[in-house]
Amino acid sequence: MDDLIIIRLFWERSEDAIKETDRKYGSYCNAIAYNILENKEDAEECVTDTYLDAWNAIPPTRPSILSAFLGRITRRISIDRWRTRTRIKRGGGSVDVALEELGECVADTNTTETEFDRRELVRKLDFFIGGLGTTERMVFLRRYWYLDSIEEIAIRFGFTTSKIASMLHRTRGKLRVYLEKEGYL
Repeated sequence: MDDLIIIRLFWERSEDAIKETDRKYGSYCNAIAYNILENKEDAEECVTDTYLDAWNAIPPTRPSILSAFLGRITRRISIDRWRTRTRIKRGGGSVDVALEELGECVADTNTTETEFDRRELVRKLDFFIGGLGTTERMVFLRRYWYLDSIEEIAIRFGFTTSKIASMLHRTRGKLRVYLEKEGYL
């Protein structure tokens, strides 16, 4: 079903909106949640919560790209659940590693940074990512947006894990230099 029709179903408050969203984007959202949580049941709960958040957000929001809208919600909910779980367990996993890697480039967001500064940083990050080559950008996003493991990325792109690790290291270095130049570090 077309995204515009699904969005219209949300606006009409039809329960078919959830069914069609699940049919079209259930696997996509589940993959995002599972990559973060590494637990099937938790991932399924996060996807269900994603649908509830989408239901509550549409209307008034009218997403221009439904997949990105749902992916962002799923990622936020999954990371929140992961943080709660790791706070309790104090365990480590691939999400820990990915977020730690980016921590070298981006300062902690739990500061008194204003909303304007946050939006400006997001704009700068979008500009930086948009300027990367296609493969470099896709590898970077697979690691730091979808939180895929280095092994999964290597398989997806047909590279060795050391090539992916090296590519990510170089890209983080470029990001660090770019953010320093822009006054963010």
